[in-house]
Amino acid sequence: MTWILNNYDRLLTALCEHVALVGIALTLSLAIAFPLGVYSARRPSVYGPVMAIVGVFYTIPALALFAFLIPFMGLGTRPAVTALVLYSLVILIRNIATGIREVPSDIIEAADGMGYGPWRRLFRIELPLASPVIVAGIRITAVTQISVATVAAYISAGGLGEIIFQGITQDFGEKVAAGAMVTALLAVVVDTGLRHLERRLRAAIAEQA
Repeated sequence: MTWILNNYDRLLTALCEHVALVGIALTLSLAIAFPLGVYSARRPSVYGPVMAIVGVFYTIPALALFAFLIPFMGLGTRPAVTALVLYSLVILIRNIATGIREVPSDIIEAADGMGYGPWRRLFRIELPLASPVIVAGIRITAVTQISVATVAAYISAGGLGEIIFQGITQDFGEKVAAGAMVTALLAVVVDTGLRHLERRLRAAIAEQA
């Protein structure tokens, strides 16, 4: 507890770096996954190959993926963000495609009968109804990225992992515990907040049904 009180500023800086790293990666992940998820939801023949490709990245251990990217990107934030994005695509694309596919066909037919075009139907009908499933994917992705971003300290990406690894190197248990505790707390806060949003969206859809 003494180290935390005397070094709260370092812990806060590491937390901000961690949040920024995850925030950038999550934004880029959504920017890539959204069009791929929508496109593959419309074309089942595309869904399988897309999931097979992005699924390969998800199976690679974090350190191995970082090591693979270092010769091309060096150390620091760039390979860390790239790895986090690659890890996230399989979850986001699957949930976006699944959410859109689960929209009842009679609702789609009704929207088509009312003259909705593909884009208007997507944003006015399909995405709102698919939003709980999509938010669930974002929740899982965010928690996963918070965890993997801790390992990114090995490649000088900063964040809370740096505090943890410094504590391990220095055999300083309180430092390790401080970094781990804040990382866990961040994951719990994000998971709880997005889970609450997911429940509210489900409740809103149920009320409109």
